[in-house]
Amino acid sequence: MGILSWIIMGLIVGLVAKLIMPGRDPGGMIITILIGIAGAFVGGFIGSFLGLGSVTGFNIGSFLLALGGAIILLILYRLMKR
Repeated sequence: MGILSWIIMGLIVGLVAKLIMPGRDPGGMIITILIGIAGAFVGGFIGSFLGLGSVTGFNIGSFLLALGGAIILLILYRLMKR
């Protein structure tokens, strides 16, 4: 995936993760995109480690792995913010 694809995927994943886990998290659109992109990396790493696959493009498997990674990062971010 190219850099533009990562940004678009990060935006979509970050927004969906925020919809699943609403709350008063600081940061705007850029933080949401960064959490989504980082979530794709985390989800891809965990998915590869567990043998579930990796984030390879715009498909449902990659989206779910990236979403799982973004949710994990949101949970960790909220725990550290306390």
